Amino acid sequence: MDTKDPHYLGHRMRLRERFLKGPESLADYEILELILFGASARKDVKPLAKTLLKEFKSLAGVFSASPEKLKKIPDVGDTTLSTLYVIKESLARVLREDLQKSSLIDNTHKVINYCKTLMAHLDVEHFRLLFLDTKGGLIADELQQKGTVDHAILYPREIVKRALELGAASLIMVHNHPSGYTTPSQGDKDITQRVKSIAHDMGIRLLDHFIIGKYEWFSFRGQGWL
Repeated sequence: MDTKDPHYLGHRMRLRERFLKGPESLADYEILELILFGASARKDVKPLAKTLLKEFKSLAGVFSASPEKLKKIPDVGDTTLSTLYVIKESLARVLREDLQKSSLIDNTHKVINYCKTLMAHLDVEHFRLLFLDTKGGLIADELQQKGTVDHAILYPREIVKRALELGAASLIMVHNHPSGYTTPSQGDKDITQRVKSIAHDMGIRLLDHFIIGKYEWFSFRGQGWL
């Protein structure tokens, strides 16, 4: 009987050693390999790591891919799926904790970093709201709507109603463009103005509306439109 250890066990040990000496030296597929070690203790995961990066283009693309798309990849089962989503959720929580420690009224970069992590590589349009107190502190971060590749249905009065329920003094609107381009559509402009008007009547300020793309973002306030 052959009692030799599988070849990938030595590879795993060497990869871990390289990571501990300096993670910046590792390629993206090697970082993904390290993550997948825990999901598959008895299999060489390098081919899967390379396949995932080829299919989804980047680490961000892998972590933002839907469960349905991930499960179409051979060897991606529930354990691999949950491993990837634990990493994504952990990062989101770290960034959310950072948001909760700051006033977001003039902290555009923190909001953008958080929303890019959650939304930049999604393949359908998501719309979320950040509700803030009088000092700009985060009261709640809520996903309001999921749509299609280019559209999510929004109801301005429901948005303002939710802000009133939470006792919010202001709010930030955020949605992504799966196309990657962040130029506002006429619909984006119209919904922004309607929310702004209704919120103003209720004593609530619309601070900004961000559009998130894969590699860029757009701010209505930054353009002087709010």
